[in-house]
Amino acid sequence: MRDILLIGINHKTAPVELRECIAFDKDESSAALETLRRTPFILEALLYSTCNRVELLVVTDDKARAVEAAKQFISGRNNIPTARFENSLYVHENDHAVRHLFRVAASLDSMIVGEPQILGQIKEAYRGAAEAKTAGVILNRLMHRAFFIAKRIRTETGIGDHAVSISYAAVELGRKIFGSLEGKRVLLIGAGEMAELAVEHLIRHQVGATYVANRTFENGLTLARRFKGTAIRFEEIEEHLKQVDIIISSTGSPGFVVTRDQVKPVIRARRNRPIFFIDIAVPRDIDPEINRLDHSYVYDIDDLKGVIEENIEDRQKEAIKGERIIDEAIIRFREWLDGLDVVPTIVALRKKLEAMAEVEIRRTAQGQGMSAEAAEALQRMMGAFINKVLHEPTVFLKKDGMLGDKAAQIDTVRKLFKLDEP
Repeated sequence: MRDILLIGINHKTAPVELRECIAFDKDESSAALETLRRTPFILEALLYSTCNRVELLVVTDDKARAVEAAKQFISGRNNIPTARFENSLYVHENDHAVRHLFRVAASLDSMIVGEPQILGQIKEAYRGAAEAKTAGVILNRLMHRAFFIAKRIRTETGIGDHAVSISYAAVELGRKIFGSLEGKRVLLIGAGEMAELAVEHLIRHQVGATYVANRTFENGLTLARRFKGTAIRFEEIEEHLKQVDIIISSTGSPGFVVTRDQVKPVIRARRNRPIFFIDIAVPRDIDPEINRLDHSYVYDIDDLKGVIEENIEDRQKEAIKGERIIDEAIIRFREWLDGLDVVPTIVALRKKLEAMAEVEIRRTAQGQGMSAEAAEALQRMMGAFINKVLHEPTVFLKKDGMLGDKAAQIDTVRKLFKLDEP
């Protein structure tokens, strides 16, 4: 019996300090999938790691061992003791796992309900699993359904109205701090998707000078040119801290990009003008110790929850419509999944009846001296008879049989007709 399991940790169950310890970058995810592929009782696997969650989706024939393997797998990430994260870990099985995936893909489980980035991140994770050949028949079908459902929810509900993202929340936080962002000078550290979205929102608020710092200068220059900003080199960050009002950081750096020791002399140079850091990276880019300095304020991704709560009520109303769509999708996927177990039995039963019929037709044709035409007519009649005989068992296995123990029903049919005997 194959089971679908989803094992994970997210922003609801664990603080950013814990999430950043077990986060995977793209290269690490590829290596992780290679490891999982070699685990005998894990038949299929997919891993996605974002700033707000790390989740492992597997198909297994041994649930208990798969869960334990997942724990050890997470523990092996930076040698983290299981006891440190076990209470934050959730395990969803079968329909509950499918529901969770659909909700995540549709951004119903996001910190900001309706944000569009998560779907792209999951699609990227699926591409990685496909390349690693760890996604098989079940996960292929499941992921494509997840993408379809996510698109349908965004189309048929208002969940995407006034679209928001982590970047949007970061800009809103800056606006709340200053009252208005008009004329404020901004430094963006990182030139990825998060930074790009942040710039879009900042422009709408008519910010002043915008600087972009990226380890790959060319990428920073590309982003800066698009929005009439100024690209600077990473080495120039400390100097520009003296000029800007808001720093929004979103890199993939393993350690702090801006440290307390860098900021301390900057405060004096700024003559105590406040400086605000908004850190939307996981692992964090901004040293939280900067908060201890006078006139310096650091907000990380968990601090954005307060900004998000103001818009949550309207989105939740639309989310209810999305939940109904998911309820229907789970039933459809379950029917398809149940059919996977049923189909081999139906095919085997048909083959057995056809083989028996073939023997009897040949014997009758030879004994009665039938012509080829008569034998062919007899074969057609027998084919029609087999179809009628199989109709009720097929309906039972595909539909009625699901009301009870499906595995037991299939086993009964296989034993009754001796389908597993040579």
